[in-house]
Amino acid sequence: MPTHPPSPHDFIAIGLGPYNLGLACLTEPIGELDGLFLESKPDFDWHPGMLLDSATLQTPFMADLVTLADPTSPYSFLSYLKESGRLYAFYIRELFYPVRSEYNDYCRWAAAKLRSVRFGHEVTRVEYDETDGLYTVHAVKTATGETTRHRARHLVLGTGTPPHIPDACQGLGGDVIHNSRYLDGKAALQAKDSITVVGSGQSAAEIYADLLADTDTHGYRLTWVTRSPRFFPLEYTKLTLEMTSPEYVDYFHALPEDTRYRLEAEQKGLFKGIDADLINGIFDLLYQKSVKGPVPTRLMTNTALTSASYDATSGSYTLGLHHTEQERDFELTTQGLVLATGYRYRTPAFLEPVRDRIRWDSRGRFDVARNYSIDTTGRGIFLQNGATYTHSLTSPDLGMGPYRNAWIIRELLGREHYPVEKTIAFQEFGAPEGIVV
Repeated sequence: MPTHPPSPHDFIAIGLGPYNLGLACLTEPIGELDGLFLESKPDFDWHPGMLLDSATLQTPFMADLVTLADPTSPYSFLSYLKESGRLYAFYIRELFYPVRSEYNDYCRWAAAKLRSVRFGHEVTRVEYDETDGLYTVHAVKTATGETTRHRARHLVLGTGTPPHIPDACQGLGGDVIHNSRYLDGKAALQAKDSITVVGSGQSAAEIYADLLADTDTHGYRLTWVTRSPRFFPLEYTKLTLEMTSPEYVDYFHALPEDTRYRLEAEQKGLFKGIDADLINGIFDLLYQKSVKGPVPTRLMTNTALTSASYDATSGSYTLGLHHTEQERDFELTTQGLVLATGYRYRTPAFLEPVRDRIRWDSRGRFDVARNYSIDTTGRGIFLQNGATYTHSLTSPDLGMGPYRNAWIIRELLGREHYPVEKTIAFQEFGAPEGIVV
C-alpha cells in the first residue's frame, strides 16, 4: 500500500527560549492547534553561564511563561512553586523577583510536561511548497545524525540572540570568555593576577560584583571598563513601565523607520540598564573593603574598547582604549578578559531558501508587522524577540511574551482565544487628533 506523509502541523516553532516555551504552554490545551517545537539543545537551559547564586530576574514573578495571558494556566510560576513545595517559602520571602536559577528550573519543569517539544533537533533548512502552501522544516537529530522532515502551515521563530563579540576581539586568542560562559571560566579567571570586565549592562555588573567579593581571597586586580558615561540604572518607574503596553507598541510601530531606529538606540537604558540595588550593593562592598585599605580595583567609564591583542608568551591581553570625553587613547594590560558585551540577533541561515517570502526593511532586517509576522502573506512566519526596532522595548521584555503569544495564537486560529489587551496605559504617547479643548 502507498505510504502517505504525516498530516502537516498547524505551526512549527524553531528554538525554545522562554518565549517559544510560553507559546508551547499556551497552545498545549488548545485542541484546534497542533504545534511542534524544535530545539537544538539536549534540554532547556537558560543562560547557564550566568546562573549566579544571588542573581534575580529584573521582572516580577507574574512575568512568567503564561500568567499575563492566562492566570489559570497550570504552567504558571505559582503552580511550579506549589508542586515543588516552595509556595509558602516564596510567600514569606516577600520579594517579587525570582532567583534566576529558580526561573531556569521553572522553565525546565514546564518543558518536561509538554508533549509538543522535541529537544536535540537542529534545524538546517526551511523550504516552502507553493503547491500545497506548506513549509518543510529539515532538521538533524544531534545525538544520532538522523535527518528529519516536518511540514507546517506556519512558522514561529524563537532562535534567540547569540552572544555578541566586538569587532576588536574577533579571532582573539587565549581564554577570553563572553559573559554567557562566565561560570564555566570563573575558576580559571580567579587564578590569574588581573581580570578585566568589558561591558555596560546588568551582566557586566553581576560579574564585577561576583569577582569583587573574592578579591581578598584570590588577590587579583579587577577592572571594569564601560563606554557608558556612568553606571546607568534600569529605569523601572511605573509610568516608564507603561511603555511596555499595547498602546505604546501601536504608537512605536507606526513611526517612520528612521525614527524607530533612532529611538531604539536612545532607549537601551530602559531595558539594558543595571538593577539599582545591585549598583548600590557594589558601592557598599567597595566601601566595606576600603576600610582595610586600598581596594585592588578600577572602574573606568567613558572608555571604549578599540583594539585587542593577545601575547601567548605572557598569557596577557593588551587592550586599546579610548576615553570618549577627553578623546585620549591609552592601553591596559590584563591576564583575564570577560566580554559582557551582550547579544545581537542574527538571521538564521536556515531561512535562506525562503528569503524571497520574507519582508525586509531598508537596512536589511526583518520588516516585522504589528502582528509579529515577517512574511509576505502577513500571517505565515512570526518572530519572537529580536525586533526592538519595530516593537521597542516590549520585544525583549519577559512580561510581554505572553501578550505577544496571545496575539500570535489569535493569528494562527483566526480568532481570539486568550484576550489580547488593547488599552492599559493612563498616558498618551502620540499627539491627539484634532483640536484639544
